[in-house]
Amino acid sequence: MNITSSTYSPDLAVPAERRVFGARDLFSLWFSLGIGLMVLQTGALLAPGLGLAGALLAILLGTAVGVLLLAAVGVIGSDTGLASMAALKLSLGTRGASLPALLNLLQLVGWGAFEIIVMRDAASLLGGRAFSEGSLLASPLLWTLFFGALATLLAVSGPLAFVRKILRKWGIWLLLAACLWLTWNLFAKADLAALWAQAGDGSMPLGVGFDIAIAMPLSWLPLIADYSRFGQRARHVFGGTALGFFIGNLWLMSLGVAYTLAFAPSGEVNALLLALAGAGLGIPLLLILLDESENAFADIHSAAVSSGILLRLKVEHLALAIGLLCTLIACLAPLAQYQNFLLLIGSVFAPLFGVVLVDHFILRKRRAQGAAVGLRWPALLAWLGGVSTYHLLANFYPDVGATLPSLVLAGLLQGLLGRAFSGDRETARA
Repeated sequence: MNITSSTYSPDLAVPAERRVFGARDLFSLWFSLGIGLMVLQTGALLAPGLGLAGALLAILLGTAVGVLLLAAVGVIGSDTGLASMAALKLSLGTRGASLPALLNLLQLVGWGAFEIIVMRDAASLLGGRAFSEGSLLASPLLWTLFFGALATLLAVSGPLAFVRKILRKWGIWLLLAACLWLTWNLFAKADLAALWAQAGDGSMPLGVGFDIAIAMPLSWLPLIADYSRFGQRARHVFGGTALGFFIGNLWLMSLGVAYTLAFAPSGEVNALLLALAGAGLGIPLLLILLDESENAFADIHSAAVSSGILLRLKVEHLALAIGLLCTLIACLAPLAQYQNFLLLIGSVFAPLFGVVLVDHFILRKRRAQGAAVGLRWPALLAWLGGVSTYHLLANFYPDVGATLPSLVLAGLLQGLLGRAFSGDRETARA
């Protein structure tokens, strides 16, 4: 069966007979999306300030909380059969969903460009090591254009069947082999006991580390329903998503911390890539590099699906335009502001999905009721309250962490305001 996410308009529910993804499909997909060079480099961000023990604690807590939220939002996709931004209309109203759709488009364009940048840097490094620094295969521009074109091609074709035909059958085994090899190399060559005893330099509070770690799973919240709407059962969606992303993300981010401290203490991106390239003749890094193209594909394709809420154009045409834009940004933009980018994502989407989760599971009790025409002001006010709380805590109380408090507060506000104005919703639905 040829399953393509572009088969259905973002505003239409996937029919029951086309919801074919089981727990194994979703585990394979989200284990793969939880692995990548971007995840390794996020671990490298935590290493200097927190040290090995502190960074691993931040990663464990952030990933655990993040995947539970991610899997819960995935259930919304399987309950409604709707793409992510279309499902937001149930909570925010038809016009209210336009703002997060626009913000999601912007963040996915950023993620798509970052993925291409990371793949470019790794591929040009491997090309320079295998041949020479001045060779064509070490050219960053060449690899930027190559990976941009590859991700765009996948996004335009929309091959969700890739999960069943390639990733589930043998792709996941190659990724497991790469992770195992990098882990073995670390234990064989690094003094982990000494690294564990060495404290961080204190430049990063644990709360900020938690917010950076949780930003990785939270960055997928606005697009998970684009794929979970093809899930057979809610429990398979929840279990496969949570377990797959937790294992992949925890494993790779932890390796990023350990490799940085052991082999690239300067914390520079190129130093980390050189350390990874030296393990197993660079083959594990090459396999992870190839897997990264799936992450870029998901970003570009879901950005096109989000655009479909705003523009009445074919998803394929939007994916082509967005892929070209991501490639252009990758040609011009540095990777220096990555940490700020991750935190900005958390400030917007963590409170938003606090609102959405409370609305779907508590107020609507998982019923896919019709969206009201216009705006749902109580939900928008709850979202605004959560975003304001995030920035207040991030600026004045960074040690506390901002992600969870802002999400919880936004959810509480949605619960209170949603019940107070439930009569308006019933009138709109009628």
